[in-house]
Amino acid sequence: MISEEELKTKITKSRNIPSHIAIIMDGNGRWARKKGLPRISGHKEGINSVREITRACGEIGVNFLTLYTFSQENWRRPRIEVSALMNLLVETIRKEIDELMDNNVRLQVIGKIEELPERPRVEMLEGIKRTAVNSGLTLVLALNYSGRTEILEAVNKILLMKNDEDKSELTEQLFEKQLYTNGIP
Repeated sequence: MISEEELKTKITKSRNIPSHIAIIMDGNGRWARKKGLPRISGHKEGINSVREITRACGEIGVNFLTLYTFSQENWRRPRIEVSALMNLLVETIRKEIDELMDNNVRLQVIGKIEELPERPRVEMLEGIKRTAVNSGLTLVLALNYSGRTEILEAVNKILLMKNDEDKSELTEQLFEKQLYTNGIP
C-alpha cells in the first residue's frame, strides 16, 4: 500500500496531476485474513487509506476521486458482512462529514443508491446535501454500482426518448448524457 506522502511526491514530481483518479477498493478482506482479523477489520482499515488518499488528492489538486466501494455483486456476500458494511458506511459518513466540509470536499454517488437500505441511503443523501456547496475535490462513491447496469439504463433511457420516426443516429454525446457519470471527466 502506498502512503499519502509517497503518493503526493510521485504525482507532484511528475507535474502531471490527473483531473480524475478512480480506485477499486479491493483486498480488504484478504488483508484482514492475513493478519488473523475478521473481514470487517479489513474494511475499517480501508477507510483509513481512503481518508489519506482523499486528503492527498485534495491537496495536490485532483478534481475528482472515484472510489468503487460496493458493487451490485457485493450483495452476494454473506448477509452478516453486507449488514456490517452498511453499518460501516453509516458510521463513516457520520464521522467523516465534518472533515469533508473542512476540506471543501463535495460528495457524490453513482450507482443505484435508491436500492440501499434506508439508513445508509438517508445518511448518504444527507452527506451529499451538506457538501453540495463545496467547490474542491469531488469524492464520488460508487455504491450498489455495476457498469453493465449503467450501460443498460443509459440505452433504455435513449430508447424511451426515441420514437419510430426518429431515425437519428446514436451519438457518443447522447449516450454519455445518460450515464451516471455524466459531467464527470
